[in-house]
Amino acid sequence: MATVHFLNVGEGDCSIIQHNSGRVTMIDICGGNETEELEEVAKILAYLQGVNQAAGRNYGMKEHPTNPIKYCKDNKIGAIWRFILTHPDMDHMDGLSNLFSDVTVGNFWETGVRKAKPDFTKGKYNEADWDCYANLIAKKRQGVTILSNLAGAKFQFANEGDPEGHGDCLSIVAPDPGLVKAANEVEDTNDASYVIVYRSAGGRIVFPGDAHDGTWEYVLKHHRSLVENCAVLIAPHHGRHSDRSFEFLDVLNPKLTLFGCAPSEHLAYDAWNNRQLLHITNNQAGNVVLKTTEAGIEVYVENEKFAESYNSVDVSRTHYGCYFIGIVPKPTAQAAAA
Repeated sequence: MATVHFLNVGEGDCSIIQHNSGRVTMIDICGGNETEELEEVAKILAYLQGVNQAAGRNYGMKEHPTNPIKYCKDNKIGAIWRFILTHPDMDHMDGLSNLFSDVTVGNFWETGVRKAKPDFTKGKYNEADWDCYANLIAKKRQGVTILSNLAGAKFQFANEGDPEGHGDCLSIVAPDPGLVKAANEVEDTNDASYVIVYRSAGGRIVFPGDAHDGTWEYVLKHHRSLVENCAVLIAPHHGRHSDRSFEFLDVLNPKLTLFGCAPSEHLAYDAWNNRQLLHITNNQAGNVVLKTTEAGIEVYVENEKFAESYNSVDVSRTHYGCYFIGIVPKPTAQAAAA
């Protein structure tokens, strides 16, 4: 069965899907410029910090991020069939240059939204990553196919072709040309962010980048059936408040939401708590690995001390070095559709 990796990359995003076809999708990258120095010491410190924290409190895993490139190499994930850039903010392409230098990447998806080059004289991001992105969208990088398909597109290997005529079961539900045009006019890339639905055997998993209110209005109007009652949601904009409405949660009704890392005062916990929606953060769990099955989605977490806070934890049952904590049952309404 397919496996999804939601990596602990600090205040950014990176997810990896290993499809049943053998193809691999990476959605965004952050932390790809992290060095490997003192990695083992960091792991020990993370463990000890977890020991000293109460269950469900701050486990401090955001202080020990994963480098996605090294993660792929260590876990023999291999070539990336497609890299999907949800939108060109630097926390979604931190390490892009290293990725394309160190790993074979065949296809690059981008929405067509554009923004001015950032000022790299300040801050933590590398100009080389922007330059790599600029070369990609200008189609100057040999051996990489650039695709700019938008909402509703049907195309080979994404949602057509082998296996079984559905490809890798990836559907684009946003943006449409109107959202891209509007975003380009005001240079706000969030509402031209890709929203990708992966129709896994265990239920739908939604990857929304930094989708904002305009995007969700479009998705719920035109592609509601693909996102409602989903199994897993990757929290948009890492789960930040960002002055947004969270009414889309009433339709998506995710059985599990995965939050990235951000200061806790910036995270919209109340939007999930008020709806009694289960959520896990990278800061608690470290990396999260989802193993899809016909019955649902098995959930594994990197942080052993956090895993032990679940009564169902079985420390002898691991997947990619992560500990099993439970299963998200397949939503019944999706049994036939998926």
